[in-house]
Amino acid sequence: MTAAARPLLNRSLAEFGTTIFAEMSQLAVTTGAINLGQGFPDTDGPAAVLDAARRAIAEGRGNQYPPGPGIPELRRAIAEHQARTYALAYDPDTEVLVTAGATEAIAAALIALLEPGDEVIALEPYYDSYAACIAIAGARRVPVTLRPDGDRFTLDLDELRAAVTARTRLILLNTPHNPTGTVLTREQLTAIAELCVERDLLAVTDEVYEHLVFDGGAHIPLATLPGMRERTVSISSAGKTFSVTGWKVGWVCASPALTTAVRTAKQFLTYVSSGPFQYAIAEALALPPEYFTEFTADLQAKRDLLGAALADAGFGVMRTQGTYFLTADIRPLALPGPEGANGEAFCRALPHRAGVVAIPSQVFYDHREQGAPYVRFAFCKRPEVLAEAAARLKTLAG
Repeated sequence: MTAAARPLLNRSLAEFGTTIFAEMSQLAVTTGAINLGQGFPDTDGPAAVLDAARRAIAEGRGNQYPPGPGIPELRRAIAEHQARTYALAYDPDTEVLVTAGATEAIAAALIALLEPGDEVIALEPYYDSYAACIAIAGARRVPVTLRPDGDRFTLDLDELRAAVTARTRLILLNTPHNPTGTVLTREQLTAIAELCVERDLLAVTDEVYEHLVFDGGAHIPLATLPGMRERTVSISSAGKTFSVTGWKVGWVCASPALTTAVRTAKQFLTYVSSGPFQYAIAEALALPPEYFTEFTADLQAKRDLLGAALADAGFGVMRTQGTYFLTADIRPLALPGPEGANGEAFCRALPHRAGVVAIPSQVFYDHREQGAPYVRFAFCKRPEVLAEAAARLKTLAG
């Protein structure tokens, strides 16, 4: 085979093309539809946090390369947040690493900790970058499916245990879970912790929706459970909590050895990023508790508004305990023909049928048939936008 005949894309990435988010966002533009597909707010974060970023830029703080691990002020603020919120003690100098959003933190962790032949257990449906990062590391993903049980998705712990083999290196855990909105319970997390200790597994936890848990619930970090502090890479970010998804400020909290491993990979990805925004997020993490409770209550109200609209339109609505997202069952509104219960076909038709964009859940599955009847809607939008989307979706009921 000549060089010209060889595929240009690395074979490990051959299964990944343009993300569904780009495709559906473009469809929203071309049709004038309301975009409830991609999970970003349509309002800016708290004024005090935006002002902090402006001050940092004006004062020349962060306009040049910040320190590789992140500015000391932010690393201290992250450590203080972990201690204040979860009673988890981390040394800001050796156990905290600032990244270009949680996506880079996940990539760096998987690249650092995996080798070819390793297996990674991930709950499906999963955030699409998980599969790509596992592939880049040369490892193999082993999905454990969250299955519908009434109006919610649940984890079968027996299925999780059965997925562990001699090649399993780590469990990649996301709770609160995107896209299903599932929040794992203390009992479930305890069982996962016991499995990790028993089989000597590492854990990488994506906790970006940690402050977006509804109905009086609470997020429980896996690292708080017995035996997990030293084997868990805890990942979070500022984007979802403070409505600044474009700033791309994330972080890792882990033992010194794990943090060093992740930092070794991270330094060859972005090296550093988001200099002035790091100073602003250091201030954001010190906001009073009322900010977090009010923000969560506002999102819960938006969840309820969109959930009622979906139910009125005829969808089956799955219960969301956290995150930005609602999952809806399209089968009551299936299109005629063999593609009637196919989420991708439904979502490509929905902008034309009702002027609203959603994301087909099956793109987040290896077992695509499991996700075929479901679509994901984002409710992190202004109430008037959700109200207009509700009015448009009601046309489906007719």
